[in-house]
Amino acid sequence: MSSVLFEIRDHIAFITLNRPEKLNSFNREMALLLQNRLDECASLHEVRAVYLTGAGKGFSAGQDLAEVADPNGPPMSTLLAQHYNPIITRIRHLPKPVLAAVRGVAAGAGANIALCCDVVVASASASFIQAFSKIGLIPDSGGTYFLPRLIGWQRASAIAMLGDRIGAAEAEKMGMIYKMYDDGEFEGATMTLASVLAQLPTKALAYTKHALNNSAGNSLEAQLLLEDELQQQAARTKDYAEGVQSFLQKRPAEFKGE
Repeated sequence: MSSVLFEIRDHIAFITLNRPEKLNSFNREMALLLQNRLDECASLHEVRAVYLTGAGKGFSAGQDLAEVADPNGPPMSTLLAQHYNPIITRIRHLPKPVLAAVRGVAAGAGANIALCCDVVVASASASFIQAFSKIGLIPDSGGTYFLPRLIGWQRASAIAMLGDRIGAAEAEKMGMIYKMYDDGEFEGATMTLASVLAQLPTKALAYTKHALNNSAGNSLEAQLLLEDELQQQAARTKDYAEGVQSFLQKRPAEFKGE
């Protein structure tokens, strides 16, 4: 059985981290396979949204420490340069929305891979842990970038240093995630959310993602210019023409991702 499951249904690419016996902790094989699947999602026109989740009881416990403890295992420089950083950049540059559906634990790099996604939702029993300080490391996989932007400097600093377990309800309250769902309704609610994303104007969502990616480093003036440029591109899409016509004709829009 592959360590990363992949299936496309109704324009949604379902990517499942699949090492449940290890709480979907990452080894080299799984990291590289996830990168390959994200590349497929970027290239396939039929994919208009990505649903990223974990098999079994957890989303991902982060790095498999047995791999790094192995004298023949990859060094830290390899883990970041070849495993995690390429995953983060692929998700952020993927021109389609990525939904992280978190059940159970999301720890270390597993937490930060989830938090870098466009929409992050969690079951009531889920939790997020910046576990790095517990083993003498710093948050990686974009943790020091995304956390302050999501929840503010002080909370990010405390969570990164103390390694607190943050439950889904608290994560929602502080703005770390978009929404929490009760465990019983989680699967149905997240499937509905992914379906909504897959039916929206895909190119407009890609332009929105590009604008958000650049907003942290841009001045207001630079961001306004970028919005102008991207809005002009969006206005040339078939989905924009369909959106306007559907509004004028008082009917639901039928976007094609074009």
